[in-house]
Amino acid sequence: MGKTENKRAFEVLMDELRKLPGIGTRSAERIAFYLLREPAESSFGLADAIRKFKTDLKVCGVCGNVSEVDPCPICRDGSREKGVVLVVEQPSDIAMLEQTGSYKGMYHVLMGRLAPLDGIEAGDLNIEPLLERVRSGGVEEVILGMNPTLEGDGTAMYLAESLETMGVKVTRLARGMPAGSVLAGLSKTVLSDAIQSRSRV
Repeated sequence: MGKTENKRAFEVLMDELRKLPGIGTRSAERIAFYLLREPAESSFGLADAIRKFKTDLKVCGVCGNVSEVDPCPICRDGSREKGVVLVVEQPSDIAMLEQTGSYKGMYHVLMGRLAPLDGIEAGDLNIEPLLERVRSGGVEEVILGMNPTLEGDGTAMYLAESLETMGVKVTRLARGMPAGSVLAGLSKTVLSDAIQSRSRV
């Protein structure tokens, strides 16, 4: 009975771990056995952190950023430029850009990028709320801050075409960022230069 219950608990954990992006069977096994060797308090601490993450964090109803309040602190900040919106793929991109101290406008998070081969289309992303923000007025410039990858370029092109008839200036972060790189892997200096040297699409 005990062995059956232990096997079942292990299989349940393996199934859940394999749902995580980039985690296959071998990685799931390593994580499971690591948790098994760790003191119970450590594993419970991880479980509590995940539970707190899911219950305390919210998605900002304005920009799609993740924070503990809605609207997020950036959208609440009255000192920021409301007429400039920088569009990024993930909330982690905002954290990287904020470290540069070079950008004082607003953000919009797509929660991904167009990837037709993976079945990710425009309707799967946070695109319509961006278009609605522009339609409602007050936005003068939209900066496209997608990662300089094939999918990122395709997403930027799609957004530029969608925005071109709305009377808003559309720019893109300067191509000083190395092709094939991601925002999270770039230095503050490179990101700062990219913001300052952005160009019209």
